[in-house]
Amino acid sequence: MAGRIPQEFLDQLLSRVDLVEIVNSRTPLRRAGREFMACCPFHAEKTPSFSVSPSKQFYHCFGCGAHGNAIGFLMDYERLEFLDAVEELARHAGLEVPHASGGGDSSRTLLERVAQADRFFRQQLRAHPARQRAVDYLRQRGLTGQIASVFGIGYAPPGWENLCRALRGDGVPSEDLLAAGLASRDEQGQLRDRFRDRIIFPIRDRRGRVIAFGGRALASDTTPKYLNSPETPLFHKGSELYGLYEARAHNRALPRLIVVEGYMDVVALAQHGVGYAVATLGTATTAEHIERLFRVVNELVFCFDGDRAGRVAGWRALDVTLPFLRDGRQVGFLFLPEGEDPDTLIRREGQAAFEQRLEQSTPLADYLFAELRGQTDPETLAGRARLAELARPLLEKLPDGHFRDLMAERLRREAGLSATRLRPPPAAARRPDHNPRLIRTPLRKAIALLLYRPELAQQTMVNDSTLLDRGEPGFKLLAELIEILRDRPQLSVAALLERYRDTPEGAILERLAAWEPEAPAEGFQFDAEFADILTYLRRRDDPRERLPEILLRRGAPSALSAEEREALRNLGKPQKI
Repeated sequence: MAGRIPQEFLDQLLSRVDLVEIVNSRTPLRRAGREFMACCPFHAEKTPSFSVSPSKQFYHCFGCGAHGNAIGFLMDYERLEFLDAVEELARHAGLEVPHASGGGDSSRTLLERVAQADRFFRQQLRAHPARQRAVDYLRQRGLTGQIASVFGIGYAPPGWENLCRALRGDGVPSEDLLAAGLASRDEQGQLRDRFRDRIIFPIRDRRGRVIAFGGRALASDTTPKYLNSPETPLFHKGSELYGLYEARAHNRALPRLIVVEGYMDVVALAQHGVGYAVATLGTATTAEHIERLFRVVNELVFCFDGDRAGRVAGWRALDVTLPFLRDGRQVGFLFLPEGEDPDTLIRREGQAAFEQRLEQSTPLADYLFAELRGQTDPETLAGRARLAELARPLLEKLPDGHFRDLMAERLRREAGLSATRLRPPPAAARRPDHNPRLIRTPLRKAIALLLYRPELAQQTMVNDSTLLDRGEPGFKLLAELIEILRDRPQLSVAALLERYRDTPEGAILERLAAWEPEAPAEGFQFDAEFADILTYLRRRDDPRERLPEILLRRGAPSALSAEEREALRNLGKPQKI
């Protein structure tokens, strides 16, 4: 799985990062003995079952089975590809990721093309003869050069092929311009710039790389007023949020995030000190948006216009948010006065007054029941029954937890019911368990002990033929682990597991790494137990020595064959030569 990244770098990276720190910054942990515990971030639960081991640098959920090292955690939690997770950790650790030579993939090529376009648009805002119209527009909206620089605002000048001509002059193939969403072909097959005479807002991914653009038309008769890049291998508008990278980069301890409707709302709020706003990209709020936002903060405020369209957008946001409302998360709704948007309102009222509005936003529960009361007549029996019928499918989307219980109680009060008939909460998003429960055979216990105490490898001969010559895969794996740990005694368990990522052996190792030995009696020594197991494994070719393991696997003497039962009875008797 390491691909073009050298194994030695992955070893160094996993020795430099602290999984406890990585997880705790996203899911608060509490110490429990030698480990740290939390409610699992991968499924809904009331009792913490997510364990992080500082010594192993390994996490495991006893509820849904999620497990892995720091790379795996970022891949699952942030939904990153392997290379992206490695680069994210490397940046955190202050390391530069080395890539073996052999050419970049298509995504890296497209990223460079978009970066070239970003530099072009910024330069045009500084130097193009027609730039003054763009500068005047930004000043009219109250933006300073400093905030324009923070968000990387640029300008696409009038004309059909300014960008295409510039980039093709730098040797960029036409196919790259099309694939990156920077150009299209007209009916005659000519290459044309996608963005023309527009203010350009770069759209960044979670790592700060520009992946797409949004353009605001300067001419009043140009349609559409706002134009985004098309879907590309880099850009999927249903999962990206404008301003999220900037909010995180300039506010390490974000109090909340505000979801607004447009680029200018985000930039204007940041200009006036509210630097924690994000915007969807011309699409309704999606589950992917909510999932990403709740991975950053526990409080969201949806801020929409107070007109009918804003109310519709608010209700859609409520509906898509419900499945993510685990205990401790808060959602509010702020509908602005008619004719106002966040941009105009904060310029007129200022930061303090706007943030006061945020503090007074309508909690999700109040908004939900107020909307439903407006559709029914709660003064009548039929109206209360209708309210309950409308509320029930919404509340059933909530995950199991105290908030769900409190919402059910609220419904009982609102509708005057003695009880509610909610279906059970949605089942936890449990991961498919491709490996059935592992039976603790002596071989597996030896590997588990080695993962628990890697220093045990130092007491074992690497060239032990009785282990190396076995044809069984488990013996080969045990011998490999011993050899690796003898050569690299400082290797962490996390780095050891990384060498087997996406292999059948890796799946077994990850499950064995989650095993914890029972609390040993006083004077117990792991090295003695490990040595005893190896001694047994070396002698296991003798059929008589295999019988205890056979019995352990089958569960009862009655499951043995007649010959095996006879051999078991004769185990303690002297054997003839």
